[in-house]
Amino acid sequence: MKNRITFLFSSLTLLLLLTLLLNISLGQVAIPLKDVFKSLLGQNASKETWEYIIVNFRLPKAIVAILVGMGLSISGLLMQTLFRNPLAGPYVLGLSSGSSLGVAFVILGASLLPSFLSSILLSSYGIILSSCLGSFMVLIMVLIVSRRLRDTATILIVGLMFSSFTGAIVGVLTYFTSAEQLQKYTFWSMGSIGNVSWQNILILTIVVTIGLAVSIVALKPLDALLLGENYARSMGLNISKARYTIIIATSILAGSITAFAGPIAFIGLAVPHLSKLLFQTSNHKILFWSTLLIGAIIMLFCDMVSQFPGFDFTLPINAITSIIGAPIVIWLIVRKKSIR
Repeated sequence: MKNRITFLFSSLTLLLLLTLLLNISLGQVAIPLKDVFKSLLGQNASKETWEYIIVNFRLPKAIVAILVGMGLSISGLLMQTLFRNPLAGPYVLGLSSGSSLGVAFVILGASLLPSFLSSILLSSYGIILSSCLGSFMVLIMVLIVSRRLRDTATILIVGLMFSSFTGAIVGVLTYFTSAEQLQKYTFWSMGSIGNVSWQNILILTIVVTIGLAVSIVALKPLDALLLGENYARSMGLNISKARYTIIIATSILAGSITAFAGPIAFIGLAVPHLSKLLFQTSNHKILFWSTLLIGAIIMLFCDMVSQFPGFDFTLPINAITSIIGAPIVIWLIVRKKSIR
């Protein structure tokens, strides 16, 4: 068993490196792998334009893809274990809807504000800040409600109600907005891992690292929660504290990723199931690292599909993750006959 796990981790690590190199190599302009190696090692590529494309476009996008894949996959794993629901994902608490509401207020309501204030809010930093504030407001409400609830499953229902409520407000805003503003909001909702500056990547890396560190703290409580809250309580686990830790970790990961990349679907839902299927274990110390690797690999692969050579355009990343993720979930359900 130990040899099998070591072999799987080694294979996934090599696959991640290969996928990363292919992701940087492939695109509207195909760049030979040897030139990708040269550029990544600080040497000059054969063509100056290739080096410019790698350093300023391909590499930043690949790093964002890895961060998004890791963060959303771990968020999905945390939520599925906390709620003991295989269909729970990183956005089940309504964080994505909160982010969408914040962005909708800025994009769809910008015309009602003075021009100088509107231009500030519609900048990339304005949209990121509004997304973070929207997600944070929903988090605060979920934490307040969770203090009054003993049943974890009820928090899931509350999260869904927050999603419905914020979604309804977004619907009202879109009804009264212009076509141009609606198009801009629609583009944001499709997700994008490109056009992220190195400064923003640094911020996202720090925040995702903090979220993953908090998730590691929650690994032992997650193993106990697998057998139910009553069992975990009998083992001396502080259920309330564990719940807060898991919710905060998910909020940091899902909230920050949504702010910088938009709402990315299906990665957080499908990857934890693939990890469990591949490693055949419920040990979260193993699932954590395997989910990290698989999430990064799948997100890099989805990005490759969206920018595959021969296309003169880049497809929305959210569409690709849904096209790939939905069949995976359906296949898992059919394969298991039922999901538990």
